[in-house]
Amino acid sequence: MQVPATFEYERAESVPHALELLERYGPEARIVAGGHSLIPMMKLRLAQPEALIDINGLASELGRIAVDGHELAIGALVRHTELLESSTATDLFPIFRDAERVIADPIVRNRGTVGGSLCQGDPSEDLSAVFAALRATAVIQGPGGTRTVPVRQFHEGPYETAVEPNELLIQLRVPVAPGTGSAYEKVERRVGDWPVAAAGAVIRIEDGVIVQAGIGLTAVGAEHFCAPEAETYLEGRRPDGEAFAEAGRIAAEHCAPHADQRGPADYKRHLAAELTRRALATAAGRI
Repeated sequence: MQVPATFEYERAESVPHALELLERYGPEARIVAGGHSLIPMMKLRLAQPEALIDINGLASELGRIAVDGHELAIGALVRHTELLESSTATDLFPIFRDAERVIADPIVRNRGTVGGSLCQGDPSEDLSAVFAALRATAVIQGPGGTRTVPVRQFHEGPYETAVEPNELLIQLRVPVAPGTGSAYEKVERRVGDWPVAAAGAVIRIEDGVIVQAGIGLTAVGAEHFCAPEAETYLEGRRPDGEAFAEAGRIAAEHCAPHADQRGPADYKRHLAAELTRRALATAAGRI
C-alpha cells in the first residue's frame, strides 16, 4: 500500500510567507513544487513530513530566467521544460539543452523544478553536475536575509544540502564570459533513466589556450559533483584531443564509483573518462 502519513498543507503566497510557514512548522516541514521526488518517498513512507508548504504560486518571484549583469539568473521554481525552451539560457550555455533533453520524461520535465532537483541532493542528479561545471552560485533566503553558497559547496553529502530547515533556495546564478563553450554527455540504461554516468564540461578559451575549465560528474562518486584535478590540468593548455583524453583519465582516477544495478565500478570509471573527453571536445567546438 502506498499511502502517505498524515500531514498539514499550506500554500505560500510569497517568499516571506513561505519562510514564515517554515518557521511555524519547524524542521519537519518540507517545500513542495514539482513533487516528483518527495511525493513518491512520502507514498512509501520513506519521508514523513509533518507539513507541506506549496510554493507553486510563486512563479513571479522564483520563476525568472534572465541575464543580470555578467550572470545568468535562474529562479529555483523554473521548470525543466522552461529551462530547456529558454533561448536566453541555452544560447549562452548549450549544456542546459543537452542535459534537460535527457532528464526523465516530458511529464516530469513539465512539473519538476531546477531548485527541487538540486535540493533533493541525489548523488545521480544531472543538474547538480551541470551547475558544478558552470561554477554557479546558489542564492538562499532565510529569516536573516539572503546568502550565497557556491554550488560546489552546496551539496554536503548524499541528500544533504547547505539549505537550513528555515531557509529556501531562491535562485541559481551562473557567470557569463565570452569565449565559453559547454556540453553534457550521459549514458543511461533506458531513455529518461538516472545516469549510469554523466559528465558536463565548460571551457573558456583566450588566444587559443584554455584559461578556465569546469567539469561536472554525476553517478560516479565525484566529490561535490566536480573534478578539480582535471580542471587544473587543462588550464593553460591548448584545447586538443590529447589534453581532453588526459583530463578524462584524471577525472576518472579521482572518482569513487560504486557497483550497483546500473553497472560495475570499473565500467563507471571508464565512462567517467570517456564522457569527460567527449563533453570537453563538444564544448570546445561550440566556442
